[in-house]
Amino acid sequence: MVDSNKPQGPEDHSRRKFIRNSGIAVGGIVVGGALGSLIPTKQKDKDQSNAEKPINYNDALMFFTMEQFQTTEAATERIFPEDELGPGAKGLGVAYYIDHQLAGPWGMNAKDYMEGPAYNAEATQGTQTLMRRADVFAIGLKGLDDYSNKKYENKFTELTAEEQDDVLQVFDVAKEFKLSGATTKQFFELLRSMTIEGAYSDPLYGGNKNMAGWKMRDFPGSQMGYTEAIMNKEFVKIEPQSLREHMG
Repeated sequence: MVDSNKPQGPEDHSRRKFIRNSGIAVGGIVVGGALGSLIPTKQKDKDQSNAEKPINYNDALMFFTMEQFQTTEAATERIFPEDELGPGAKGLGVAYYIDHQLAGPWGMNAKDYMEGPAYNAEATQGTQTLMRRADVFAIGLKGLDDYSNKKYENKFTELTAEEQDDVLQVFDVAKEFKLSGATTKQFFELLRSMTIEGAYSDPLYGGNKNMAGWKMRDFPGSQMGYTEAIMNKEFVKIEPQSLREHMG
């Protein structure tokens, strides 16, 4: 026990400073309150600043390898490029949307009849194949790199924008280059349709980040109702809402 009437030496001051700065109380227990408030706040503020940064957990791969993801990101950006009106496919997170769809039941054709026999389909019957969409997409991505290396001696992501456009146009025509098990046109149509879906679907599914796709088209998104807007005699611009905003 410390005698308060006893003169305090340098050693006692050092011990008191240590107790104050470390927040240690009787018995070695760390406590808050008055002692805790004496702890310097610079580190606390730094930690809180880092914690406040929003994290989008949709930005995670479920199907693609990183190389496949980067190829998809580059290809979709040429189909839906950034311009003065707003972000392109990359900024909208379209490649994440495609990744999530291919990893789920849709990519595995879970609701489609996938047994034989298989017949050559008429042109009016659309794409008919026993290959799953996920497999067609994976083969198509490899094809983009194979053709890019064949013509430009570089992989698709390393080509210029004009060269990437040329490769995609070849895949759209489906005459100059063949894929194993699918046609380049089947892949390109899948790529194009999923790019558009990813740009304008609800952000819940990974694309249309920050509802920027909707904002560019003044689309209201998922609204609960339009009663107030209908009754208003003036034009009403409605801020878009996602499905997430209907919770609670």
